[in-house]
Amino acid sequence: MIPELREQFNAQFTSKKYEDFLKDLDSKHPGDIVFRVAETPIFVPKDFTAKMVEACEAIVDVIVAPNFKELTQRSIPSTEKVPLENEHTDFLVFDFGICENDRGELEPQLIEMQGFPSLFAFQVYFPQVIKKHFSIPANFDHYLNGYNDETYIQFLREIILGGHEPENVILLEIKPHEQKTRIDFYCTQDYLTIPIICITDLVRERQKLFYIKDGRKIEVKRIYNRIIFDELLQNKDSLGNIVDITQPLDVEWVPHPNWFYRISKFTLPFIQHPYVPETFFLNEITQLPGDLENFVLKPLFSFAGKGVIIDIMQDDIDGVKDPENWILQRKVKYADVIQTPDIPAKAEIRIFYFWGKDKKRPVAVSNLARLSKGKMIGVSYNMDKEWVGGSVAFFEK
Repeated sequence: MIPELREQFNAQFTSKKYEDFLKDLDSKHPGDIVFRVAETPIFVPKDFTAKMVEACEAIVDVIVAPNFKELTQRSIPSTEKVPLENEHTDFLVFDFGICENDRGELEPQLIEMQGFPSLFAFQVYFPQVIKKHFSIPANFDHYLNGYNDETYIQFLREIILGGHEPENVILLEIKPHEQKTRIDFYCTQDYLTIPIICITDLVRERQKLFYIKDGRKIEVKRIYNRIIFDELLQNKDSLGNIVDITQPLDVEWVPHPNWFYRISKFTLPFIQHPYVPETFFLNEITQLPGDLENFVLKPLFSFAGKGVIIDIMQDDIDGVKDPENWILQRKVKYADVIQTPDIPAKAEIRIFYFWGKDKKRPVAVSNLARLSKGKMIGVSYNMDKEWVGGSVAFFEK
């Protein structure tokens, strides 16, 4: 995005340097980075960063409004609503595509958002290794609002532990050691020393939860929730007799599972901003747009792009049996913005927001990035391609 830095980075790049970088990156937890890591970070100019943060803050205005819970009450499926919801989520992430507007200018466009964690711990370690192997200018940083490794980890620790001892706070997931994001779980454990627990290993006694370690029964007082309930429902039959975590339990959640649904695709129709594509609930549309080819159709209750229809036909609309659970969103035009040795790559930047206890608003702290040469951002659209995959953005200070 900054031509002189891109030219300099590409000129200094070698396959050997990249291989050494990957080897070093893998050394912390060998074999546990199972997604492709891109050859390059993204260098983001001040004005573009400001536009993303402006959009984030406008969305936060909607989320902190007194009527937000009322607006999003229908977002939580009745079978997945968890009791004892807190006042606000602890984490938010906002995904922006680097796009090209009608005037040929680069601008961010919101693709998705989540009231759910991301690779918060891995994105501490990952940039550290990048800076060991590649030249990153001193006036660029992957953190926002003055955070650094130490203050970021401390903030993450305060939110996740919530004042409890690490052994009483668990990272909860479905078969965590088989997940593609497991490197983040292990980095979380490195920094916070909390145990990683599979839902199948939880023990319930009345309203309390426990896990067993070295023959000891240890009480769970707080859950760092990494379970996607959609995935839990799909795998429930194969998991056996597991604890029903939707029941009232004497445990704190971080973040509470209900926020996964409240802050999601469901929220998009309530936001009006130049960097947020216009979005409609399908059941509220009285007349379909004449330029239907410029929209995408998305199911509200799915994760990681499942079920998204990019090239919509009338038959796709007619085939939807539950239009209240779908949105129609205007397409954005990803820019071929990252110059690479063959064809340019598209990119998305995910901004991390942390929401401290007793704070009125969350704060932007860091990011991750993804590069793509396919139709969508994602592994399945980038098979056998180079200069694509997981990365990080360095923001001009």
